Amino acid sequence: MKKNRKIPYFIYFPLLIISVLIISFFTAHALHTDFTKYGIYPQRIKGLRGILFWNFIHADIKHLTNNILAFFVLSGFLFYHYKKYAWKILIIGGIITGLITWVIGRPAYHIGISGINFMLFSFLFFSGIFSGYYRLMSVSLIVVFLYGSIIWLMLPVIKKISWEGHLSGFITGLFFALMYAGELKKKYLKEKEVKIYPEDEEFLKHFDEQGNFIENIKKPEEKTDNFEH
Repeated sequence: MKKNRKIPYFIYFPLLIISVLIISFFTAHALHTDFTKYGIYPQRIKGLRGILFWNFIHADIKHLTNNILAFFVLSGFLFYHYKKYAWKILIIGGIITGLITWVIGRPAYHIGISGINFMLFSFLFFSGIFSGYYRLMSVSLIVVFLYGSIIWLMLPVIKKISWEGHLSGFITGLFFALMYAGELKKKYLKEKEVKIYPEDEEFLKHFDEQGNFIENIKKPEEKTDNFEH
């Protein structure tokens, strides 16, 4: 019998979160209820509750689709390359992003998971650069290639878009990248080390510490034992 193939965790977890987003959206429409009032409303105590709910609220199907497509790709990279930190970044980072939005946001309801997307974009980009590890740096380049143009949405160019939420997410992602930079460098330091095999040692003796070639190498004098005759 064939074994059941399990969905890889870096696909399973993003799909699980996306399923919750979709269920929340269609539940609101099925009940003919507008959940926007549960989003973040800056500078109001009541608006703080939105920090728990704003990621699960979307204005329309286009808003939802755009966000979940980006979230699937970015969170997939997060779980695959940064599994150890993934949930901390998503949960704690989501709360920090919400708090910053609550502080700097305009007096309106802020909804959607785009703030998280900007956080993931920022973290993936800066972490790869800070680590100096080629695989993570390649992720940085891919992320910029796919979503580099979204940085303009951190500016007040479109009135209906929460650029404050985007900027908050970007700042939060940079914060986490800086926080884990030292740990990541230490983790991947061994990948950068050059391995020297025994058969190479004789060859390396022909070079000094600065890499200069040494033409003649002094061989250790042979010891001879003196015997009395």
